[in-house]
Amino acid sequence: MLIIDSPSNDAYFNIALEEYLLYKFPTEGIFLLYINAPSIIVGKFQNTLAEVNLEYVKENEIKVVRRMSGGGAVYHDLGNLNFSFHTKWNESEFMDFARFTQPVLQVLHQLGIPGQLEGRNDLLVDGRKFSGNAKLAKAGKMIQHGTILFDSDMSVLSDALTINPLKYKDKAVKSNRSRMVNLKEYVSDTVTIDHLKQALINQMVAEDSLTEIYELTAFDIQEVEKLIKEKYGTWDWNFGFSPKYNFKNAIKIAAGYIEIHLDVSTGGSIEAVKIFGDFFASKPIEELERLLIGMDHHEDEIRQLLSTVDVSAYFGKVTVDEIITLFK
Repeated sequence: MLIIDSPSNDAYFNIALEEYLLYKFPTEGIFLLYINAPSIIVGKFQNTLAEVNLEYVKENEIKVVRRMSGGGAVYHDLGNLNFSFHTKWNESEFMDFARFTQPVLQVLHQLGIPGQLEGRNDLLVDGRKFSGNAKLAKAGKMIQHGTILFDSDMSVLSDALTINPLKYKDKAVKSNRSRMVNLKEYVSDTVTIDHLKQALINQMVAEDSLTEIYELTAFDIQEVEKLIKEKYGTWDWNFGFSPKYNFKNAIKIAAGYIEIHLDVSTGGSIEAVKIFGDFFASKPIEELERLLIGMDHHEDEIRQLLSTVDVSAYFGKVTVDEIITLFK
């Protein structure tokens, strides 16, 4: 088994790295560890916009990245250690999360933390969750990856993943919000996330004498960065890949009450628009509705369109910024 400690805290890099390693090492077992700067990692089958407080993550420069596996959205920061096991495909083991959470639990028990696997894929201590795990099968291999909340900022976690559930209607996978806990509460102040990381590496070495440390080469890094540019750093993958959904929102401003309904196709393209309200307009609102059809449900693209038209002709005395809030 190869043990890889990612040199990067960039969420785009580390999520792309998981896919790169899948093809770089088609037969070898891998144990990957990484720590991301503030970011939200959404499941492959989720509607990203319905999971993320978009305004908050933009204001706080929190990256949003879609991973290859299913499951719910999770928040990562420098107090969150992430682990990933890559092994050959084995149908009988695919739904067994115990095998690859056991080394984690053994290390925690050595530190005096009474963690345990509960349900299908969560690790808990005293009834509170500190680790969620997800799995995927691809290219003849399985990947099981999970989080370990060690000293994460819980207030940011809550704010970044709090959205208005009435805005979106879809069949996408929804995140399950559980009571969360940092493992820092259970260890002395001298124990750091780096200590935990090293303990996990030591555990894997102790379990398999054939393990070796692999350091990413300049070529590896170049290829991962290429994958970021083509996929993991793009709006199309992180937001546009979302399943088909219906969106509605309303605002009350000086010009009046405005309500919008959107039908958004898989891929993020707006395929139907209806705008209601008690505003006064000199141009028919249907004209603006037609202009919006075919655009991505993407703030920057919609802002660009609205900047080319006279929005006051459709809504009365309004600004582009006010109308943009309708689409969030």
